[in-house]
Amino acid sequence: EVLPDLDLVSLMSVNPGFGGHAFIAATLSKVERLRGMIDRLPEGDRPLISVDGGVNASTVVPLVAAGVDVVVAGSAVFKAPDYGVAIADLRAAFD
Repeated sequence: EVLPDLDLVSLMSVNPGFGGHAFIAATLSKVERLRGMIDRLPEGDRPLISVDGGVNASTVVPLVAAGVDVVVAGSAVFKAPDYGVAIADLRAAFD
């Protein structure tokens, strides 16, 4: 019942702590359930779905398929040898 009041719902896809944790695959089913709830709302009341944690070029693909609108990538970019290449890879996977 609060979804129409939100602009964004952020799901954590790792256990809290330091960066670099492994992606929790069960997040995908949460995204799918949330996407179903949001898609039933009137168009102007639909918040975006964001996922933060364990996001990289390989996890972006199933996240987008599950219905994510926004991804937050930390280690996938900042631990990469070339930030620009890492960001380009994420964007390509997101598209």
